Amino acid sequence: MDRVAVGARPGWWWCGVVPHTLPPMKVHLIDGTYELFRHHYALPQEVNQDGQQVGAAAGVVGSILGMLERGATHVAVATDHVIKSFRNDLWPGYKDGSGLDPDILSQFGLLEDALRGLGVVVWAMVEHEADDGLGAGAALAAADERVSQVLICTPDKDLAQCVVGDRVVQFDRRKRELRNADAVVEKFGVRPTSIPDYLALMGDSSDGYPGLAGWGAKSASVVLARYLHIDEIPDAVGEWDVSVRGAAKLAATLAENRELARLFRRIATVDVNAPVSDSVDDLRWSGPGAEFPSVCEQIMSPGLARRAERLAADRA
Repeated sequence: MDRVAVGARPGWWWCGVVPHTLPPMKVHLIDGTYELFRHHYALPQEVNQDGQQVGAAAGVVGSILGMLERGATHVAVATDHVIKSFRNDLWPGYKDGSGLDPDILSQFGLLEDALRGLGVVVWAMVEHEADDGLGAGAALAAADERVSQVLICTPDKDLAQCVVGDRVVQFDRRKRELRNADAVVEKFGVRPTSIPDYLALMGDSSDGYPGLAGWGAKSASVVLARYLHIDEIPDAVGEWDVSVRGAAKLAATLAENRELARLFRRIATVDVNAPVSDSVDDLRWSGPGAEFPSVCEQIMSPGLARRAERLAADRA
C-alpha cells in the first residue's frame, strides 16, 4: 500500500492510504470562464437562428467532450455565473465585468445549460468566483483516498496556491503543460502556499487591485521565498536577512500598509468553502441527458449529440 500525504493552505490537509487494488481515479476540474474566453477569441463566431452568438459555447462543449473521449471520467466545470462576487465588497476597484464583450457574456448561461445536457457537473458561481469553485472542488477531491490526481485545468496564476506536490496540479489545456509544486516555485519563486501573499504585494491589474507601491514580482518572490507570508516579514529592514533592491523603502511601505496587504491577500485567496458537489462520485460522467440533442441544435452543433451518445454506449 502506498501512503500519500496531501496538503495545501491551512484548513484542508489530508493524509490517507491508497490501496494498489483501487484503479487510479483522476479528477478534472475545468475553468469554464477561461475556456469560454479562449474559444471566443480562437474560433469563428456563429449566430444561431435566434440571433445569439454560440460559437464559443459550442467550442467549449466540444472540447470537454473530447476530454471525455480521451478517457476523462470525473469532470466538473466552474463558471462565473455572476461576474461580481464577495470581493467587490472588499475592494471597490475589483473587477466587475464592466466592458465585458456582450457576445461572451450572453453565452455563459447557454454554456452551462449545454454542459449540464452533456451530463457534466457545472458549478455556476454567484457569490463566489470560478476560481473558488475550482479550489473547493480540488479540496473535495484531494480528501478522497480513491483519487490519484486532481488536475485543475486553467493557466490562471491564482490557482497555483491550490497545487499540492504532484497530487493536485494545474494543467494548461491549450499548451498541454502540467504545473506541480516544484513548477510553481520555478515559475513564481515562491511555494504554492505563498501565492496569495505574492499577489497581495505585487497586485493584479487584471483583477483590479494594485498591491503595494514599489513591490513587484521580483521583490515579492525574493522576500516571500524567505519569509513565506506577509505577517512573517519584519517591519524593520535591519531585521531582514534577505537581500533585495530597495529593501528599506519596501520595508517601510509594508510596515505602513500591512493591513492593506492583508486585505489584498484576502482578495487573492481562493475560498475552498465555495459551494460545490458533495462527493467525487457526483462528478462521474455517465452520459448525456435527453435534452442534449436540442441544446446541440441551439448551439448549431448537432454532431456533438451523436458523439456523446456513442461514447456513452461504448462505456456502458
